[in-house]
Amino acid sequence: MQTSSPSSPSSPDSPARSRRLALGVLATGTLMVILDGSIVTVAMPAIQQDLGFSPAGLSWVVNAYLIAFGSLLLLAGRLGDLLGRKRMFVAGTAVFTLASLLAGAATDPAVLVAARFLQGLGSAMSSAVGLGILVTLFTEARERARAIAIFSFTGAAGASIGQVLGGVLTDLLNWHWIFFINLPIGLVLVAVALPALPSDRGLGLSAGADVAGAGLVTAGLMLGIYTMVKVEEHGWTSVRTLGLGAVAIALLAAFFARQATARVPLMPLRILRSRAVAGANLVQMLMVAALFSFQIIVALYMQKVLGYGALETGLAMLPAAVVIGAVSLGVSTRLIGRFGERTVLLTGIVLLTVLLGLLARIPEDADYATRLLPLMFLAAGFGLALPALTSLGMSGARDDDAGLASGVFNTTQQVGMALGVALLSTLAASRTAGLLDEGRTEAAALTGGYNLAFGVGAGLLAAAFVIALLVVRRPATPAPPLAPAAAVPEAPAGKTPLGA
Repeated sequence: MQTSSPSSPSSPDSPARSRRLALGVLATGTLMVILDGSIVTVAMPAIQQDLGFSPAGLSWVVNAYLIAFGSLLLLAGRLGDLLGRKRMFVAGTAVFTLASLLAGAATDPAVLVAARFLQGLGSAMSSAVGLGILVTLFTEARERARAIAIFSFTGAAGASIGQVLGGVLTDLLNWHWIFFINLPIGLVLVAVALPALPSDRGLGLSAGADVAGAGLVTAGLMLGIYTMVKVEEHGWTSVRTLGLGAVAIALLAAFFARQATARVPLMPLRILRSRAVAGANLVQMLMVAALFSFQIIVALYMQKVLGYGALETGLAMLPAAVVIGAVSLGVSTRLIGRFGERTVLLTGIVLLTVLLGLLARIPEDADYATRLLPLMFLAAGFGLALPALTSLGMSGARDDDAGLASGVFNTTQQVGMALGVALLSTLAASRTAGLLDEGRTEAAALTGGYNLAFGVGAGLLAAAFVIALLVVRRPATPAPPLAPAAAVPEAPAGKTPLGA
């Protein structure tokens, strides 16, 4: 009797191999996006010098990407549910890859800023549906936990890896290569994603094409993130900040009011009724805001106070990436299986709070081996907290709203980043200016500003701990398992999305 080979379609291992290949595609796509978000930070001085950016204009290399990415995630996630998540992922990866080519070839500030906005658009399209595809692929609890741990590793360690890679490329080649590096990755990713990701037809635009709601939420998020990233320039109490902030809040309030009454809402509000989902998104926003200080301000401290170059800074952050990877991939899944997501999340937050608390006391002449290197091991908190948080944030997702749940989760992450940029960088700059006025040296003044940012970050993490302790609970009755993504049927005519 003839037996099937391990690689044959009839082999029991074939579906598992297909899922692993799809997970590799999703993780690589996420890693590319995360790397791009952090790889730019260490190359900013070189970009400014080469293209002649003003100090205020240079911030738009980051802001343009952040505004496009953060404001379009929710819309992209829902469109993925309606039009097909695979289609959205592939299209987003293609847009991101082409925008990277444009950014790498930029010869003036305007072109680079426009390319960064397009990168943010592509990132939103691909990132918004990544988790949605993952949770519909991996329906068994242990298998899904392992997949989420791998996926979360790309987010947790990606920022640190990006700083290392950014330093290497900038010092050994030039800043253009921090964007050109995306071209081969993006092209291979699109080529592999087409056969590897499960096809899904989507529910169709008639199942939730709330054009007015889409306009309200996109405008509200875009204006809100823009307002936050400009706080350092205009101040928290300026008429501009308060006015634009009020308009952004009004737009988002109008969006939620519409979702409560619309016949086919863009975002049915039941997705936020789960304590686990709502709590995880709120905790994530506070965590990401706080950890902006570790991802960005530590690098600034090393370069501006300790005098490290781009390559030295990247290598100095490498132990954090290694620790995060080891914990995310080797420890977190087992701990979550034994103690539950909430306990692991709380433990991770405690470690990160200690990390920022110790950085709040770092001196201006810190020795790397004795003061900074030991702190890198506390970054293990990332590897514990993010897989648990991701699992909780997607715990209420169903096959017809997985893209939306993924979009919501990624949106709170980007809003948290914008909040961290606005709050921590403003406080650090204000404190530094005050210390300079008192006659402190530049190194001492910068250190004082960074110390304050680290301390406030630790406070935000303490607030996240309290919310996780009091609010985050797994539902007593788990949601029904998701159907495999490849088998998602087309929505019956007239059926309201999310089973309403």
